[in-house]
Amino acid sequence: MTKAFLPSKFDAGSSAFDVTTRRAFLTGAAGSLGAMALGTLAMADSRGVGGLADLPHFAPKAKRVIYLFMAGGPSHIDLFDYKPAMRKIHGTELPESIRQGQRLTGMTSGQKSFPCVAPMFKFTRHGERGTWVNAELLPNIASIVDDLAIIRTMNTEAINHDPAITYINTGTQQLGRPSMGAWLSYGLGSPNKDLPAYVTMISVGNAPGQALYARLWGSGFLPSKHQGVQFRSGADPVLYLNNPPGVPASLRRTMLDGIAKVNAERFADLGDPEIQTRIAQYEMAYRMQTSVPDLMDVSSESESTFDLYGPNSRKPGTFAANCVLARRMAERGVRFVQLFHRGWDQHGSLPTAIKNNCDGVDQPVAGLIKDLKQRGMLEDTIVIFGGEFGRTIY
Repeated sequence: MTKAFLPSKFDAGSSAFDVTTRRAFLTGAAGSLGAMALGTLAMADSRGVGGLADLPHFAPKAKRVIYLFMAGGPSHIDLFDYKPAMRKIHGTELPESIRQGQRLTGMTSGQKSFPCVAPMFKFTRHGERGTWVNAELLPNIASIVDDLAIIRTMNTEAINHDPAITYINTGTQQLGRPSMGAWLSYGLGSPNKDLPAYVTMISVGNAPGQALYARLWGSGFLPSKHQGVQFRSGADPVLYLNNPPGVPASLRRTMLDGIAKVNAERFADLGDPEIQTRIAQYEMAYRMQTSVPDLMDVSSESESTFDLYGPNSRKPGTFAANCVLARRMAERGVRFVQLFHRGWDQHGSLPTAIKNNCDGVDQPVAGLIKDLKQRGMLEDTIVIFGGEFGRTIY
């Protein structure tokens, strides 16, 4: 049972206790209340909530998220959102009933004609439900369509890429808000003390595209320990993680212990929670010197696993290789893994460019779903595939 406590310096009969003591009292009281709430959530986690109209009456199963973010605006009309009626208006002028006086992007503001463009590839039905998918571009994803939930009802308030990417990753176009992964880290924490709760990776080797800013995986006004940690391909997956030449692990340990002592004294004086975050991040970085090389070493993966994800899965930094790493992170308790894959801003080059993009993601995405499923992890893993928006009908 959680017990509330009062600091030893607190005198209930005096109002003259110092600021440090008052802060300690408030911190202790808040910690006790938080622990009580956590205990309640832990008991409810296994049996569902029940009795509250606005909460689910079942135990939530999802423990982690893998977000496959296709930056640049993959065309929903040509991939998943079958619109056969568009073929009837192909080549005709964009109806005012659709535009409804809305402003257009700066790129097309001077354009005099806006002819409608129907889907450029053939859609067919797949799976037990007969779901419409463009199997011409996504044959592997079409084969697992019964494991997917295709959402066709989303829309965005943003018409340009940067605000749209910010909007879908943070819930607002305003800068400085926590990202989706940061909220998940804040709400659920991490079951692995040796790896971050939130990791991001950006594919290499594909067409250049939208700039990806750190705010997309930032923590905003949440403590900075909840921000995403970017992993890279190559000898140093996390920048500045390894000890400099000539600095042994024992010396680094001694240095960190000394810094932790100074930070602890500073926290006692100021009570700034970011100081505790700094202490925790230094310790995490020290442990990651061992855990990250083990995570990134895929030599133990079978040939059949690489075959499942496709030939590019053997090339570090590619989207396929990152999908393999995403599964390995999920196995090790990383709560939120986000893979950014650019090159979907295709405009007039869509007929050829979208095929090249799909060739790079179709098998890895399907392979990831199949791999999670065969390991029993798909039951409690949410895999999201999408971008900041699709394309217009013209």
